[in-house]
Amino acid sequence: MTYAELFEVSKKYPTRNGDYVVVEHFSLRMQKGEVVSLIGHSGCGKSTVLSMIAGLTTLSGGDIVVAGQRVYGPGPDRAVVFQAPCLLPWLSAYENVKLGVDSVFARSSVKERAEMTERTLGLVGLRDAMHKFPRELSSGMRQRVGIARALAIRPKLLLLDEPFGMLDSLTRMELQEVLLSIVEREEITTLVVTHDVDEALFLSDRVVMMTSGPRARVGQILGVNFERPRRRTQVVEHRDYYHLREELILFLAEQEPQGTAKSGRAA
Repeated sequence: MTYAELFEVSKKYPTRNGDYVVVEHFSLRMQKGEVVSLIGHSGCGKSTVLSMIAGLTTLSGGDIVVAGQRVYGPGPDRAVVFQAPCLLPWLSAYENVKLGVDSVFARSSVKERAEMTERTLGLVGLRDAMHKFPRELSSGMRQRVGIARALAIRPKLLLLDEPFGMLDSLTRMELQEVLLSIVEREEITTLVVTHDVDEALFLSDRVVMMTSGPRARVGQILGVNFERPRRRTQVVEHRDYYHLREELILFLAEQEPQGTAKSGRAA
């Protein structure tokens, strides 16, 4: 059953030389609890697609429907995690997360809202650091707060825009596993924008490969059928892993022959 759908979505911007079309006729269906990655070269419109789903960018054409409701603007049914979490520096980790909980669940009791906040911080491994301020947290811990802030409002759709792009390799892999375990357990429908082929394969049920812009659209969709719950070693050792990885890299290379797709990251 389709849970979220993008139908013939387009985005264009007026210029002196006519309209510049970033994304054109982009269509995608997502099932409840599915994790889908968007991958493609820089400038192909991945973040634009995510921003339109979030309601932060208006559509030039097409429709977006989430859980049976047409998207007209931002709403608590969709939560976004960006590359940088942008925490309020004068608030603790707990207070940064509770700010959204208080807004979305204003009718719940003070105790219930406190429990929601503490539970979510516990899910991302910050129960012992919840009262620290952003300046006292590492970059990985700050991103955990950003993820907790998004999860705490219980979104119908979780949108992740390069959420691990600014982290070192070890922290990135650790947070990928934390996020995936939560998404699997809570059955949260998730869309991930990424440049990283290995990240896309580890996290996703499907990888949507976008053509290079302008007028970017869905070029190819790759099914990733690794069992869940997933463990990194099991994924990497799976007999299909390197075949799928090669297919992704070849597509990226075809889109941008002079790029750096062979490294496992889009340009």
